[in-house]
Amino acid sequence: MKSLCVCVRGAILLVALSALSLSSFALDREAFTITKYDLEIQLEPDQQRLGARGKITLRNDSDHPQKVATLQISSSLNWRAIRVAGKTVQYVSQPYVSDIDHTGALSEAIVSLPAEVKPKDSVEVEIGYEGVIPLDTTRLTRIGVPDEIAKRSSWDQISPAFTAVRGAGYVAWYPITTESADFSEGNSLFEVVDRWRAREAGSEFKAKVAMSHMSGEPPPLIICAPGDSGYEQISRAQITSANCSWTRLGAVTPTFAMAHYDYEPKQPLMLLSLPGHEAGAATYSGAFNPAMKFVTEWFGSPSTPIIIADFADPNSAPFESGNLLMASMASEDSTLAGTNLVHELVHSAVPSPRPWVYEGLAHFAEAMYRQQQSGRQAALDLLGEHRAALLDSEKEVSVSMAAQKNAAGNSTDKKSVNQKNIDQRNVDQKSTDGKSDPPKSASQRNPGQPLVSTFDETCYRSKAAYVWWMLRDMVGDDVLMQAIRKYRAQDDDDKDAKYVEHLIEAASKRDLGWFFDDWVYHDRGLPDLRVQSAHPWTEKDVQFVTVTFENLGDAGAEVPFTISSAGGEVTRRIEVRARSTATTRVEMPGTPTQIVVNDGSVPESDVTNNVFQIGAEQQ
Repeated sequence: MKSLCVCVRGAILLVALSALSLSSFALDREAFTITKYDLEIQLEPDQQRLGARGKITLRNDSDHPQKVATLQISSSLNWRAIRVAGKTVQYVSQPYVSDIDHTGALSEAIVSLPAEVKPKDSVEVEIGYEGVIPLDTTRLTRIGVPDEIAKRSSWDQISPAFTAVRGAGYVAWYPITTESADFSEGNSLFEVVDRWRAREAGSEFKAKVAMSHMSGEPPPLIICAPGDSGYEQISRAQITSANCSWTRLGAVTPTFAMAHYDYEPKQPLMLLSLPGHEAGAATYSGAFNPAMKFVTEWFGSPSTPIIIADFADPNSAPFESGNLLMASMASEDSTLAGTNLVHELVHSAVPSPRPWVYEGLAHFAEAMYRQQQSGRQAALDLLGEHRAALLDSEKEVSVSMAAQKNAAGNSTDKKSVNQKNIDQRNVDQKSTDGKSDPPKSASQRNPGQPLVSTFDETCYRSKAAYVWWMLRDMVGDDVLMQAIRKYRAQDDDDKDAKYVEHLIEAASKRDLGWFFDDWVYHDRGLPDLRVQSAHPWTEKDVQFVTVTFENLGDAGAEVPFTISSAGGEVTRRIEVRARSTATTRVEMPGTPTQIVVNDGSVPESDVTNNVFQIGAEQQ
């Protein structure tokens, strides 16, 4: 009889769990936002294993009470325990296909909470999970990316020789709550990642990552940023650990790495290299002082440590998150080392919860540093490497806007994903600045997504870099430096979306509202600038030319133009608002022959109409 009772209870439980699983198609997987992580992570590199336990806080951000929550981790990990208020709760664990993890799938726990959680209320959940994190390129190879190329992007793994694991978007080594993301379905992955980042931007994240090894063995170093590393002796074992902590996740991807690094401290830089890469490490070391001097003069003194960590595989695509940059030191490229250092030092000097400020300023600084070293054209060439991604992104916005106007309620055709846009942030970004971020093509943003609040990486990196550069050209170095130095992320004023505008306007004594409206507060695409007409004329033996410029785009710009003549060139600037014309008169040293509008400092949707031959105008 006892045996029969046990079987009946088991059958009842199985039916309940099956019913819960069958209803999963109706789940709102993004109803809950994880607002707080407090985890302890134990690594066993010899077995490629990770074990985790800790607490997370779920907040109901839906409009309805929720009794069921979904928690997701990498499919190579397994759920072991889920508790609420110290009591085990019922849950079903199932595979869930999603390319937000490098395996192409997640291990999803569908959790039956003990009580409904009302909108905006929270519940604390105790969790435990474990498993392995091997090198896995599944999500890329199954859509046709060659394995060797895929390994350059999907290098995440736990191994005895070298460990490096990035967070969601690469490896879900901590719980997330998202809908499925699929590389083969247009921009699905990128939309899901951006939406998840926006939801958890204000979340607090703490994780202690540790491993044990026998005393007497050379201890590896565990790193994350920001964080601190330490050692603890327990009997014959030694514990190596790192405490990772972010009060606001923002655009950060929680990441940890472990290796037998050689460590060179140069405050505020932690330079971590691997044996055999001494020459490359020396290149970074030699580039530090000039980069530090430039950043301090322009942006102020760095306030927090930065970490630049080496890769075991020199083919691995560089990666940046917060103040941590992972990049191979196998090469001795002093130019790349300098711009990488400038980028990270600016993060330290100007912390901000706003991605367009935090990342935009860092990319702008790279171009400024390149100008200091090699001239303005070299800087514009560096900026130009952002243009392709930005142009693709803006085209997607135009397509989306047209679809909404012409076929309300109908979805636009989805683009197929090819190898190039799969590796946008891992390969194309590498050519731009030596760093990469979660794999992303130009994402199909919703029309009207403003730069000031976006979590789309093409916007807050590439578009923002151009915005800062244009502001610098408009107000001058001294004025922009003054405004940046007054910026304080902790100021109450920064809660106002117009905080940066007010700082620059106060320093420049200039109304910049039209520019911020077009470029920062709204997503109005890009300008399209051309010369509409040019009329040379002479007065008292002085040569003049009257030029009318036209902007065919929906974003205004102040743009440089150059007029050539046999006697030399004259360069001026003119403000051309969206869908408008502007006319100016220029005195010339000779008969004008050609006008070039825009030197590459303003991103345009079409640059094929920037050159105007005087005398070839339409009759």
